[in-house]
Amino acid sequence: MRRARDGYSYQPVPRVPTDEVLEHENERMAQELSGKISSLKDISIELGNEVRYQEKLIRGLDDDVDRSSGFLGKTMGRVLKLGKGNHNYYIFYLFLFSIFIFFVLYIVLKLR
Repeated sequence: MRRARDGYSYQPVPRVPTDEVLEHENERMAQELSGKISSLKDISIELGNEVRYQEKLIRGLDDDVDRSSGFLGKTMGRVLKLGKGNHNYYIFYLFLFSIFIFFVLYIVLKLR
């Protein structure tokens, strides 16, 4: 009586499972495992597809960077070559061109 009052409930002694019950349990667990394996297979296939797509994007980006760095290198070489030349009139020509542009803009804006 004391055990029932302290929250103790009766637990029957477990029966020894039969071969049929064990076989059924193994089949159920094998089906669950098969489902999990197929899920993992689908996930790994999707990961492979995503990796191939990302690799393609990175390769394209790498090619673009190589092309732009080559273009930038050629441009810098031309600028350095231009700076080393004996033509000191480039700044003077640039100044005259900017004055001409400002003059044309002044006339166009004044006529409106």
